[in-house]
This record gives sequence, C-alpha cells and structure tokens, in this order.
Amino acid sequence: MASAFSSSSLIIPQHLNEVSKGRISFLSTGVSFTGSCRTIATKEKDRRFALVAQVKTSAEGDLLVKESSSVDDKNGIGIVGVHHVGLLCKNLEKSLEFYQNLLGLEINEARPHNKLPYKGAWLWVGSEMIHLMELPNPDPLTGRPEHGGRDRHTCLGIRDVTKLKDIFDKAGIIYTLSQSGRPAIFTRDPDGNALEFTQI
Repeated sequence: MASAFSSSSLIIPQHLNEVSKGRISFLSTGVSFTGSCRTIATKEKDRRFALVAQVKTSAEGDLLVKESSSVDDKNGIGIVGVHHVGLLCKNLEKSLEFYQNLLGLEINEARPHNKLPYKGAWLWVGSEMIHLMELPNPDPLTGRPEHGGRDRHTCLGIRDVTKLKDIFDKAGIIYTLSQSGRPAIFTRDPDGNALEFTQI
C-alpha cells in the first residue's frame, strides 16, 4: 500500500509561519508539518527572509503551497514567483487610505519611493508587494464590467472573507461575491483597479 505522505522541499515566507522546534505552522490554513528547517536570506536587501524546509506532506491534504521542484525551469529562466503587481492611481494619498487604512497593508520602507520621477508606494502583500504609482491611467474608467472577475484583476489571498465583507459594508464599499459560490469578494479600488479577495 502506497504511503499517503511524501517528502517535499518547500520555500515558505518566514513571516507567514510560526516555527518552533522544527515544526512549521501554516497560519493561513491551520495545517502543521514536522520537518527540519533552516533560514536563508534572499539576495535583495528589501526582501524578507524565507524558510527552506524538508517536510512530509499528506497526499490527501488540501494544501495551497506549491512544491518547488527546482529554481531552474526547463528554459533556464528560473521563474520562482510574483515579485510585485504595479497599479496606477490618480492620487496616492487617496489610494493609501484604501490600501493601508482600510485593508491594513503595510508600506515597505526599503523600496525607492523617492528615487522615481513620480509619486508611489510599495505595500507588502505577504512576501510580495503592490506598487502604487501616481501616473496617468491610459485605460478607460467607464464601461468596465460590474463584476471584477470579468475584468483584469489582482487576486489577494485572505483568511476571512466574512470579516472583509463587514469592513466593506461599514465603509460603504461596493463589491460583488464570487459567482461560483466559493468564498471570494470582488471590488475596485478608488481608481477602478479590480481586486479579488479569496479565502485560503
């Protein structure tokens, strides 16, 4: 009988996990694994530490962490993840009111906010970032689909869709729910950029 467990190598953002005595707890899923851990620093100064762990994972578990088979892919580029998403905004302060004050995202102060020829801010989203750029938007702001899932959009993983729905209701933010019935909310930021928040 085949074992339900397999040994895997995972790269996990350190700040998303609690590590104690070689035990890794995924805060977003509540799933724990036992394995040996070591901490490594990434090359970029502003990137957070990552954990490389040898763990035993259940083949039947509903995991939302993809196995990292190798940094070098078939064509040698070595794509390892999404570093950031760039979003255009008309007024940076108004956008920060939404992203920082309403959603609770934190600014990455290590990024070059004042070295670019336009105003902007880098916001942490897990171990990745959103880069807000105060620049003219070439896209039409009218005539976009009412449901953001039918438009180009950025999807953020969250822990509690119900809590976010309450926050949007209190703030008067217009949103739509996932049309497939899964726990997800779609809305637009002050500049019409479509956002999805899916519960993981």
